[in-house]
Amino acid sequence: EVQLVESGGGLVQAGGSLRLFCTVSGLTFADYAIGWFRQGPGKEREGVSCINSRDGSKYYADYVEGRFTIFSDKARNTVYLQIDNLEPADTADYDCAAGIGPVGIGLNPHLYDYWGQGTQVTVSS
Repeated sequence: EVQLVESGGGLVQAGGSLRLFCTVSGLTFADYAIGWFRQGPGKEREGVSCINSRDGSKYYADYVEGRFTIFSDKARNTVYLQIDNLEPADTADYDCAAGIGPVGIGLNPHLYDYWGQGTQVTVSS
């Protein structure tokens, strides 16, 4: 059974930082792009970033502006999303997902087959 489990969310003040975790089991980690997506209140889901641990390739959405960093630990089958200088607009449910293939699949959610339950990030002003 494929499982993706997110953690690391919470309530933080604007300007603070969080590190989100996505631990993956039940699939060959290196064969998949692992992506982070978010959906804020009243907003549509949007892609944030993705990574393929086989070659370390990464992709970021244009709006990320350097505040988000994605990296992985192959030994732990875990992908991390570091978010710095948090803004209230970053408030959202953050989900990780697995899609077979390289980072080239980008952040089209329809190309991702497996999803976690999400972790909530709330940024206060």
